[in-house]
Amino acid sequence: MDLITPKNAKGITPERHDPTHLFNAIFRHQYWPHKLKLAEIILIPKPDKDPKEVKSYCPISLLPIIPKLLEKLILRRIDPDFSTSDLIPHHQFGFHCAHSTIQQCHRITHTILKASNNKEYCTSVFLDVSQAFDRVWHPGLLYKIKKHLPSFFPPLESYLSNQQFRMRVKGEVSPLFLINSGVPQGSVLGPMLYLLFTSDLPQAPNITIGTFADDTVILTCHNDIH
Repeated sequence: MDLITPKNAKGITPERHDPTHLFNAIFRHQYWPHKLKLAEIILIPKPDKDPKEVKSYCPISLLPIIPKLLEKLILRRIDPDFSTSDLIPHHQFGFHCAHSTIQQCHRITHTILKASNNKEYCTSVFLDVSQAFDRVWHPGLLYKIKKHLPSFFPPLESYLSNQQFRMRVKGEVSPLFLINSGVPQGSVLGPMLYLLFTSDLPQAPNITIGTFADDTVILTCHNDIH
């Protein structure tokens, strides 16, 4: 990557390589530089798995440190409006301030116990979307950013466009590949963008939905099983 480690970044001062000028230029020109959007993928072997199988490895996305600082600044500006608005549905407990897995479990358990006490059937479906963060549709996400966060649309459009990645295996580096979908793995803005993309999950009367990021449960309770 750019060889800038978190330890190096902590040593940045106004007198030494201050990135403020770079950040201001990105906002002024509404352009995210190409080298700040490059991800490097390394593979961590899973224990007791066949090393010849692709599924035996866990891919880890490494991103440059400096743009993460800029992402954190953007998130601080977005978050007050994002958290207090209706953009995050009440059933989403992932990456949501003051929400946790335990609270979501209590919420779902309460629904099931309530149905049991009322002598109702409680039918449920548990979903785990495969590679959910990698499957986010960019045109749809950009539409929602423009609709709900219009002042941040130009820089975020540049941030998402023409992202690339390369693989590194035992010192060997692959060519660059274009990323056509998904939110950047390991990024600061990725979770927020995923919540925005999935915020309009369809709902219906007599249906209880619980989500924690991409993990989803759908329940319906009634005295008639049909």
